[in-house]
Amino acid sequence: MVEPKSLTQIITEKDFLVLAKVPCEQFFNVFFLFKSRNQDKKDISRKFYSNLIQESESLENFMDQYGARENKKWSFFVECLASIRNLSIAAFFTRHILDRYPYYNLKEPSNKENEFKNASIAVLFFLNQSILSLLQELYAATEVNSLKISIDSDIQIEFSDIKSNKRLPRNVAEDEVKDEEERVIEVCEKIKHISRLMNDSKISQIEDIKKLKLVVLQKYNENRARLHKNLIHNIQSDFDTYVKNTKLEAEHEELKILRGYVSMPLHLLEVSLWLVHFYERHEDEIRPGENRKRISMIVNKDVLLDKIVNFGFFYSQYFINEGNNLAEEILKFFSIVVRVELSIPKPLGFHARPCTLVSIIARKYENMDLFVVVDEKKFNAKSVMSLLQVGGLVADKGYQTILFEGDKRVIDDIKLLVKHNYCEKGEIPSRLSYLREYQKPE
Repeated sequence: MVEPKSLTQIITEKDFLVLAKVPCEQFFNVFFLFKSRNQDKKDISRKFYSNLIQESESLENFMDQYGARENKKWSFFVECLASIRNLSIAAFFTRHILDRYPYYNLKEPSNKENEFKNASIAVLFFLNQSILSLLQELYAATEVNSLKISIDSDIQIEFSDIKSNKRLPRNVAEDEVKDEEERVIEVCEKIKHISRLMNDSKISQIEDIKKLKLVVLQKYNENRARLHKNLIHNIQSDFDTYVKNTKLEAEHEELKILRGYVSMPLHLLEVSLWLVHFYERHEDEIRPGENRKRISMIVNKDVLLDKIVNFGFFYSQYFINEGNNLAEEILKFFSIVVRVELSIPKPLGFHARPCTLVSIIARKYENMDLFVVVDEKKFNAKSVMSLLQVGGLVADKGYQTILFEGDKRVIDDIKLLVKHNYCEKGEIPSRLSYLREYQKPE
């Protein structure tokens, strides 16, 4: 029986040099221009970084097509190339942050603004120097592998961004969005949620390198950075779909400012995400290997950890918390207070369990009030003791219903709780899933 021939042909490393020459020269022409601009201390534009990313990706795909990652001579070259691509993406977003900062109209004091801008510039400098160091190693690898590269030192490629302080008149009619006030409220609530989530991580600025390493390994890994980024990206998407360019946004300046406090942490998390991705994929302590060990000696991992936590995470947390403060002010303006008559828990009335669940709902909406009203006397629903007092009064008078008064969002959750008879059977609806951690075992 004749063995079928493999569809994959093995070529010699010498033959591969002929194939690799043109794509490598195209790559190095752009990167040597990058080196030249850095030496002349010229700004690197977002468009330039975008082309660095594109050229790195293109060459990496070429190398993968020929299995260079599994070849002893070329595996380090590909690892180095992937590192350049990752750091170029982080640099692109850092440059974007610096370029867009003036347009976000953030209400930051000048000292805080200068502190942040200086920190951003320091990150960009570190990334540029790291890319240049990796580029030098990459070029050295071509010489070791006998690939002769011709560099066009006179090449002039202009990758400048379009910059202008002039704008066309804003005369597009504002969109009509159904229930736009409720959409604003939803956006604000989502900002409050991600703010709580990031604060729950209890990560602050850290100087000790051992503690920094533990934080990245245990608390702020790539998965956590991606989770935070995706949640904030969803908020920005909701804002742009339901709030941006609406009459409501035009009438409330705070909403335009709020958009900036969503965009800033989003881009900062994109920076930290790519840096932590680089750390996890290309540092030797997490994934041991000769190539990764060499990479870790080229890019200073201590500085890298500092930029992940003390720049990317710290400032994204700072700006989302500032956005949270603004969201609370906006929610006060859009607060809709309602009063509804609802049934009491059956068959035992307001004993400890339903009182606890009602108070948890009330405390979840921390910047809003919720009251239980009995004979026009108000009881604070955030207090379990007050609710137990209500239970006694209701039982004494034989009432089967009581009044709840509060913001419509709190009342909606209370209505759902009452619909399920205060979850007396232990089943909690998905919308009230935040109550589950307080659910007592049978």
